[in-house]
Amino acid sequence: MNGCEPIREQFTGYLDGRLTGRQMQRVAAHLEQCGECASEWASLRRVQTSLATLGPVKEPADLLLRIRIALSHERARARQSRFHALNLVWKNTIGPFLLQAAAGLASAMLLIGTVTVLVTMFAQPQRVNAMDEPLGNATAPRLVYLTPGAESNEIDAGPVVVEAYVNGDGRVYDFRIVSGPTDAATRSQIENILVDSYFEPARFFGEPVRGLAVLSFSGVSVRG
Repeated sequence: MNGCEPIREQFTGYLDGRLTGRQMQRVAAHLEQCGECASEWASLRRVQTSLATLGPVKEPADLLLRIRIALSHERARARQSRFHALNLVWKNTIGPFLLQAAAGLASAMLLIGTVTVLVTMFAQPQRVNAMDEPLGNATAPRLVYLTPGAESNEIDAGPVVVEAYVNGDGRVYDFRIVSGPTDAATRSQIENILVDSYFEPARFFGEPVRGLAVLSFSGVSVRG
C-alpha cells in the first residue's frame, strides 16, 4: 500500500493525459500488478464515461436576464463605493481645508474692515471752531523785525534776494543768496542783518516748525 499512494495521486493526471510519457508508463505498469489500484482506476474511468454521456448542460431561459441584473447591481455597488470614497476624502481633507480657508478669509476681511474704519476715523482732522487756529493749514515764516538800529541793514552791492532758513523759535540758522552778489562782504552784511532778526515761525497743524523765508534787500529797503 505504501507504494500505491503516489500512483493513486497521479490518477487524475493520468485520466486527463497530463502526465509525461515516463510517468504514464509507471502508472500503467503499476495497474497491471496491483488489483486494488486497478479497481479504483476502473471506477474513475466509469465516472468519466458517465459524465461524458450527459452532454452539455442547457442554459436557463432567463440566463441573459440574470446576467444583466447582476451587472446592474455590480455597477450600482461600484457607484456607491466611489461616492463613499469621495465622501471620505471630503470629510477628511477637502472639507476641513475649505473650512479653515473660509475662516481665514473671514478673519482677513474683518481685519481689513477694522483698519479701514480706524483710518477713516483718524485720517480726517478734527473740526475746529471759527476762533481756533486752522490746524489744517501750513504757514510760512513771517518777518517780525530785523536787527534794531543795525547800520548793516543797507546792502552796498545793490539788490540781493536771500532765502533765510528759520527754526521753530523764529531765528535764522542759515541762509542762501538766490540772486545778487555772493562775495564775502555782501554775505557778512546779510549775516549781520539776520543774526538778531526775529520771525514768526512757520506752523504746521498749529505747531512751530522750521521754514523758509525769502527776503529782498535793495539799498536800505528790506522786504520780507
